[in-house]
This record gives sequence, C-alpha cells and structure tokens, in this order.
Amino acid sequence: MEPTDADARLTDLEIKASFAEDLLDTLNEIVARQQAQIDRLTTELSTLRNQMPTADGAPIFRSLRDELPPHY
Repeated sequence: MEPTDADARLTDLEIKASFAEDLLDTLNEIVARQQAQIDRLTTELSTLRNQMPTADGAPIFRSLRDELPPHY
C-alpha cells in the first residue's frame, strides 16, 4: 500500500507533536529548577536581612563607597 499525502502529513504532525512534547517537558524541568533556586535565594536574602545590624529598629544601610580600602 502506497502512503498517501494525508498519511505523510499525519506522520509529520506526529513527529512535530513528539518534539513539542519533549521540549515542553524540558522547559517544565527548567522552570521547576529556577523556582527552587529563587526560593533558596529568597530564604538566603531573608536570613541575611535578619543578620543586619539595626539602629532604633530600622536597618542600617551603608554604601560600599563609605568604606574606603586601607590604602586610601
């Protein structure tokens, strides 16, 4: 039996759908890893903020420009 044009088109669509499904799975894994990393960084940032010295209950923000290296 000779494959028809419709059969070839259907096969092409099935191949494209398979690649699209694989790509979607890969992107899903990447998004899940990124969200886990964002969650870890958010937790770390919160921990660092809690370690900052405070004055009168308000955090003290200093600029790195205020801290000159010893050779100046």
